[in-house]
Amino acid sequence: MAKPMILIVEDDVDILNLLTYNLAGAGFEAVVAQDGYEALTLARRRPPHLIILDLMLPGLDGFEVCKEIKRGEATRKIPVLMLTARGEEVDRIVGLELGADDYVVKPFSPRELILRVRAILKRYMPEEAPAASVWRREGVGVDFQAHRVTVDEQEVALTATEFRLLAELIRNQGKVQSRDHLLDKVWGYQFEGYARTVDTHVRRLRQKLGSYAELIETLRGVGYRLKD
Repeated sequence: MAKPMILIVEDDVDILNLLTYNLAGAGFEAVVAQDGYEALTLARRRPPHLIILDLMLPGLDGFEVCKEIKRGEATRKIPVLMLTARGEEVDRIVGLELGADDYVVKPFSPRELILRVRAILKRYMPEEAPAASVWRREGVGVDFQAHRVTVDEQEVALTATEFRLLAELIRNQGKVQSRDHLLDKVWGYQFEGYARTVDTHVRRLRQKLGSYAELIETLRGVGYRLKD
């Protein structure tokens, strides 16, 4: 079985070497790029299983790289883990809004980063679908086997994380799901302070559901629920 390929986009040689060493030791194939333009070229030529993306890059910064990755037909489903010294909440929110799957602040623990990489890859793997392979409610349709969502018969492009979030809410339709539960089931981990990650993805999911956004209810101080 081929090793999962990770594209590391980082211009600091010491961090690049640290990441390459630890990823190789964990059983991954590491490919490197030291600027944004090179990263896009490599991702389009041979799409990796995941991208570890620094934000402060020469030429094209990480936010722009992520935007281009999520815009491209051949690359938009590639998960992105942002790794940066920019730890302000606004930077984290912008990264998640652009479609990043996770956001790690430097300095970081290589062990924790590997756990996060594995958690992201795990949730991108095929999983058991709900009993019904197709779910419909009002103008929203979800084909779990095809990983396809339609709104008023028009296909909507969801990231893998957004799809898993919607699927988890559908599996538990009518039941309140806490943020901690969703972090565990959708993201594969629980870390203090990461509840905002759930809120950001729910907001993006609602935006894509358009006029059916109200299907996802917020129970203030508790969590989220898909309407019966």
